[in-house]
Amino acid sequence: MFKEISFTDVKENVVDLLKNQWGLVTAGDENALNTMTVSWGAVGELWAKDMVTIYIRPQRYTVKFLEEKDYFTLSFYPKECKQILSFCGTKSGSDVDKIKETDLTPVFDENAPYFKQAKLVLVCKKTAKGEFKPEQIIDKTIIDTQYPANDFHYIYYGAVEKVLIKE
Repeated sequence: MFKEISFTDVKENVVDLLKNQWGLVTAGDENALNTMTVSWGAVGELWAKDMVTIYIRPQRYTVKFLEEKDYFTLSFYPKECKQILSFCGTKSGSDVDKIKETDLTPVFDENAPYFKQAKLVLVCKKTAKGEFKPEQIIDKTIIDTQYPANDFHYIYYGAVEKVLIKE
């Protein structure tokens, strides 16, 4: 169903996937997991590793799982899954069972869960965590437009250990 490929062999534009098609960041295990929509992120090389960064507000339920686990997945879906991604971005896993409500099918054959419906999965090992602070932001209009509640994003850095594509 999925096959492993090299990160450099990904044919899709990952920037477009994140920005326009969105993805899911998922952490946890068979006992408990959470997923949420992500559209802010980056991919590239850092510290001689293929790396992703994801940006998560501190109040998001997914933070609990990212803090507890060493791995997370970043996964991307066919266009017909846009409603699922929208649901997972507007509902909190602390209030609703996103898996049940969306009929996502978890797969647990890696260090972090992902979903059978994905077309591309990046299995990532957490390597660092940062946090935006107001004094770091040079363009102060960003604070006004993106952080009116002063809930500055955490930055999670993940080394891409495996790339899976649907066959």
